[in-house]
Parts: sequence; C-alpha cells; structure tokens
Amino acid sequence: MSGDILAIQAINLYKSFKDKVAVSNLSLKVKQGEVYSFLGPNGAGKSTTIKMLVTLLDPTSGEIYIQGVNTQQNSMQARLTIGVAMQDSSLDESQTGEEFLILQGKLYGLTDKKIKARLIELQGLIDIGDAMYKQIKTYSGGMKRRLDLAGSIFHKPSVLFLDEPTTGLDPISRAKVWDEVRRLNQELGTTIFLTTQYLEEADSLADRVGIINQGKLSIEGTPTDLKNSIGEDLIIVKAENLTTKVLESVKRLEGVTKADIYGNELTISTTTSAKTIGKVAIELSNSNINIDNLTMRNTTLDDVFLEVTGNRLSSK
Repeated sequence: MSGDILAIQAINLYKSFKDKVAVSNLSLKVKQGEVYSFLGPNGAGKSTTIKMLVTLLDPTSGEIYIQGVNTQQNSMQARLTIGVAMQDSSLDESQTGEEFLILQGKLYGLTDKKIKARLIELQGLIDIGDAMYKQIKTYSGGMKRRLDLAGSIFHKPSVLFLDEPTTGLDPISRAKVWDEVRRLNQELGTTIFLTTQYLEEADSLADRVGIINQGKLSIEGTPTDLKNSIGEDLIIVKAENLTTKVLESVKRLEGVTKADIYGNELTISTTTSAKTIGKVAIELSNSNINIDNLTMRNTTLDDVFLEVTGNRLSSK
C-alpha cells in the first residue's frame, strides 16, 4: 500500500427507503492498493452500501469519494476508475466470450488496437481456451465467473469491487479466482473491495475486514487483530439446556476470559484451553448439562462474526 492515499472513502453514509433505515451514518476508508473485505448478515445493509459505493444507488445523505472523486458530483468520472463484478452477472449468453470482452472495451472507449492487446493480456486470467470463441451459454459456472472478472478489469480500473466472486463455484474454480485476486492486487496494485460468504476467503485475501450489522459498521481491523480480540483459543460447547446460571458459573472458572451463549452454543475464550477444557466439562456435568459436542480450536473470523452479529456466517 502506498502512503495514505484513499482509494475509497465514505463519510456518514445514510440510506433509507421510506421509513426503513438500511444504512446509518456509515464511514469507512480503504487505502490505495488495499484488499478490504466487507462482511454482514442478510439485511444488514451490505448490498445497499455496495450499490452506493459503485454509483448504482444514491445515498440519502453522506459523501462518497473514489480516487478522490466525489461520486455524487461526478459519477461518470468515478465510474471510469472502477470495475464491478456483482454476484448476479449480466452476461449475455448469446455472445461469445471474445464478443463480450470486446464490447466491454468499446464501452470504455478503448481503441481497436488497445482492445486486441488487452485480450492477449487477459488470456491467462480467462483460462477457458477455445471456449473464448463459443457462446457463453455453453460455459460452466467457474468459466462464467472468470469471464465476468475479466470483463470488470478490461479497462484496467484502479479500484475493483467484487461481490461474492466465488459463490457457487467448486473448490478448484474458487482457488483460481483467489489466485487472480491476489495477482491483481500484488502485481498491478489494484485496490479490491471484496464481499464474500466464505470466511476463509476474507482471512486469506484481505488486509482488513469490516463487519456491518443493522446498517452500521460494527468492527473493522486486520483478520489477525479481529481474531485476537476474541481470544487465541476457544472451547465450543453444544447443548440444548444452556442457562444464564450455567454461563455465570463457567465465567468464574480459572482460565476463562470470556463466555457467551448463542442459542444452543456456549463459546468460551481462554488462554489455557488444554487445561481449561476439563474444568468446563466437569462444571457442566455438575450442572446437569447434557453435552452434545465439546471441542477446542483456534479462533476464526466466524467467531468474530458471531460475537458482532449474533449469528455465524458459515451456517448460512
């Protein structure tokens, strides 16, 4: 990342639909060359925020700057600097892959010479061989995703918005998209704003992660810092008859730094999990708790998501 240049800046974004508030005074900053992952449960305001950032939706109030350009005052100039690959791609399946990419180039005013050169440059990214000259309706889901990604960067945008780019893809196709996202960022310096439903994707790719809940940015930081805010080790207990009384007794155990109940799951943070897990099992047994499952593991981003939103993203 270079200096303090901001590729994306949102200031006090507010969006309401009639009497429903979708986004409430949300502010964020994404530096040039950064990969920023934006997470949130359904209905939290994530999609509304993204649509405002890419100029598809006007905010009720607040300001948005892309590469220093105010998007409300000069949306066309801002659009020339960004690439967008939404979850629901707008591919015309009657076109060939080549026709689709040529059209993208022409829409951005590229000359025929530059379009031809760009097609050659993107061959490695597209990775669909002779299918480039076949109709898109014959493509697999992974091929369509890679073609859509190629279309979003055809004009060499400095900021790329990717909305769940690997949803529905098989593991091999997902890995290829991950590799291309890393290459775009590391080799070309492209700033990437990424939403995903795969927490390991955010953990692997993002420099920073932001979690939106009920229209507000609840927490943000590096994946490591966010996980450390929960604790290095977790003990997870699944049981049907968890109570507040049991929770308080577990919190008093030596080695327990934090404990919470979410439905039928008791999450316990500890710095000495190997020593503490036995104490937890004994305490629950003495409290007549029928344990369905008791595990010990390292903290994940999904645990951060659970603490912030009350739900696990991985269970959706």
